[in-house]
Amino acid sequence: MIKKRSFWSSSQGYAAMVLIGAVTYFLLMEHRAHVFQFLPFLILLICPLMHVFMHGKHAHAGQIHGKETIHEDSRLTDNEAYRKGLEDGQKQSHKDSSAKRRR
Repeated sequence: MIKKRSFWSSSQGYAAMVLIGAVTYFLLMEHRAHVFQFLPFLILLICPLMHVFMHGKHAHAGQIHGKETIHEDSRLTDNEAYRKGLEDGQKQSHKDSSAKRRR
């Protein structure tokens, strides 16, 4: 099965990124005063947009089971998933710190 390449990894995508970058650079350099004037409003606008677009992919990932969420991937409750993640993080941190000591 042939996997279709993303637009952004094609030659047209690279050209579009260069064009967007150049336009952004000249817009910021030539109209710096106008951009800085509206910067607080742009930051406030980015917050709800990021919330809408970033949470869209995992909004309904779990199933409600009583008061706890059961994760579809591993059938762990929230508390069990938290503990497993905490233990994995502690193990990884211990491995990283012992590897640094050996150097």
